[in-house]
Amino acid sequence: MSRRVLPGLPLTLGLTLLYVAVIIALPLAALVFKAASLGPADYWRIVSSTRAVASYRVTVLSALGATAFNLVFGLMLAFVLTRYRFPGRRILDAVVDLPFALPTAVAGIALTTLFASNGWFGAPLAALGVKVAYTPLGITVAMIFTSLPFVVRTVQPVLEDLDPALEEAALSLGVGEWRIFTRVLLPLLTPALLAGVSLAFARSLGEFGAIIFIAGNQPLSTEITALLAFIRLEEYDYPATAAIASVMLFAAFVMLAVTGILQGRALRYMERS
Repeated sequence: MSRRVLPGLPLTLGLTLLYVAVIIALPLAALVFKAASLGPADYWRIVSSTRAVASYRVTVLSALGATAFNLVFGLMLAFVLTRYRFPGRRILDAVVDLPFALPTAVAGIALTTLFASNGWFGAPLAALGVKVAYTPLGITVAMIFTSLPFVVRTVQPVLEDLDPALEEAALSLGVGEWRIFTRVLLPLLTPALLAGVSLAFARSLGEFGAIIFIAGNQPLSTEITALLAFIRLEEYDYPATAAIASVMLFAAFVMLAVTGILQGRALRYMERS
């Protein structure tokens, strides 16, 4: 009688499927069914209203700006933490995880205090004519703060596992540092970078607590989609809440699908190289 290399598959698989069904699938199914209770005309009227479309625009554009910033700065920070040794490195490495541990409401209050017109950062910026708090720029700042660790922590382990001999060989052949980064390191980092960026973008789309304090929450200007769904919930308009939330759910699925395709292509390119 043959034995499995890893015994206990039926039990572990059953528990996993039960967890997925209860914690993930059932809430999502309830959301979809609630939104489906609306007729096509009512559903379209809710999700295409002027206020809803404005919230989509504010949320997506702010998330794209935050993700683009984290793509560059997060990669630089991961590179510094991995390749250099300097006083305070461990402290900086621990600070990267602070947004994970800090309640988002506390983060929002802290950011609002710092970037208010009389804050430590807000006052100098105001003197330059740049206003952060209660503007779309403030929303982007909050998204940057809460989503940066996803890029750093996804790329950092891959950088640590890369063999320095690859870079040393390229240097010995007279290849410049920029070409080493673009031709040697970046292709190897692309799958991890795509994963980190997609997680950061998803976190930015769904962020709520850190944003509502610094955004000002003005309809058609600084109101995010998550807040609009929460407002409809407070009004006991559950079908409208489900309809708006279903748009966010659909956007998340599309983003994950596109990211999966890009990661697959990047992995195939690495295997051929």
